[in-house]
Amino acid sequence: MAFEDIPIQRKLMAIILATSGVVLVLTCATFLAYEFSTFRQTAVRQLSTLGEIIATNSTAALAFDNQTDAGEILRALKAEHHIVAAALYDQRGALFARYPVDAPERFFPARPGADGYRFADGHLSGFAPVVQVKGSQRLGTIYLESDMEAMRERFRLYGGIAILVVVVSSLVAYTLSRKLQQQISRPILALAETAQAVSDRQDYTVRARKHGRDELGLLTDAFNHMLEQIQAQNELLEKRVRERTAELESANDELEAFGSSAAHDLRTPLRAIAGLADVLLDARAHLPPAEAQRHLRMIRDGSAQMSELIDALLAFSRLGRQALTRQTVDLGQLCREAFQDLAGERSGRSVDLRLGSLPPAEGDPALLRIVFVNLLSNALKYSRPRAQTLIEVGLAEDQKESVPVYFVRDNGVGFDMKDADKLFGVFQRLHHAHEFEGTGVGLATVRRVIERHGGRIWAESLPGAGATFFFTLSTAAGAE
Repeated sequence: MAFEDIPIQRKLMAIILATSGVVLVLTCATFLAYEFSTFRQTAVRQLSTLGEIIATNSTAALAFDNQTDAGEILRALKAEHHIVAAALYDQRGALFARYPVDAPERFFPARPGADGYRFADGHLSGFAPVVQVKGSQRLGTIYLESDMEAMRERFRLYGGIAILVVVVSSLVAYTLSRKLQQQISRPILALAETAQAVSDRQDYTVRARKHGRDELGLLTDAFNHMLEQIQAQNELLEKRVRERTAELESANDELEAFGSSAAHDLRTPLRAIAGLADVLLDARAHLPPAEAQRHLRMIRDGSAQMSELIDALLAFSRLGRQALTRQTVDLGQLCREAFQDLAGERSGRSVDLRLGSLPPAEGDPALLRIVFVNLLSNALKYSRPRAQTLIEVGLAEDQKESVPVYFVRDNGVGFDMKDADKLFGVFQRLHHAHEFEGTGVGLATVRRVIERHGGRIWAESLPGAGATFFFTLSTAAGAE
């Protein structure tokens, strides 16, 4: 298995153990190298000191050419187990005495070499001068050769200790690594488990547990924040889907109502136009000019009615595609301007507008103006039978609503509440066309504008007692 495929816990343990092992090996190697160098220096000093002692004791034997004494002095080296060979050379450089005595002469240098001690072939050997007094005439040369068994014994001891230390330290490092790696692996594994849970269940409400405030803690915070953002986006997306679904259902309902209403309302003037045209085209009908003109006027009025219906439908359809331009709107000023726009409908009438204090709202001023124009126009139209028209616009007190509730009230003819569900449908009218003109699109337009602003609209009325239209805007300034 490749190293990158190993679980992170084993990776961390392997890294800790490898690091500890390398450090231990380097430490032991350094220690052994130091001991090796120190032992060599010590061995040279010890052999040099021994050589000086033997040389000092051998001066008389060389001076008096006494080989027996010289042999006795060299045999004293028997107490030094590491001395494997020793020899005395006379002033001429000839072999004067040797140790061991029974060793062949070929085991000893034929002639003395340069003074000093050197390592060669696993031995330490060298030559030292034999003089009575330092600086006086040289009487001969001492040769000593020592094996390296002492160094081998020491290195075997140190090697065993080093191996024991490495083994014990490795066990300790393994035990510690199992504990210490959890400080790093636990947060990472928690993140991995959380990510797996999110991937498997598509559940963005889960959160990874935070372990500490280090970089892994910051990574956990960032990961959880990312989940929060994804969750918020999903919730927003689901909300938009629900809203679009509701809009589509509403649009389908409107389309169905529109289909039946449009078929009825558009067919009525068409039928009248076709009937009048047939009368005019009938060769057997001898209509007087005045009657023919009346028929033509009726055809023109029917065509105008159809044109008005078509224009209203086009305006209503464009309303759903028009983008909202949100800004703070002074509803009181907007109501006054809409009332001024309806001066033609107020001409020759006594109309009293009582405008209360209206809090500002956030919305599209052009669309909200359509709301007031249609509601005020509706109030003016259905209060026409009254000698004195009274229209009130203000803010209603409604504890059930968390946003401001606006109202437009009139003293007109009113309607029966059992027909209230028809008020805001396309082409839905509660009075006959010959009583009150209109296309039946105005209140449907008002409802669509209100709903696009996140609010709702409803009405209360009694026949002959006027009507009150209430509406809310979810984006009203200062709303909770």
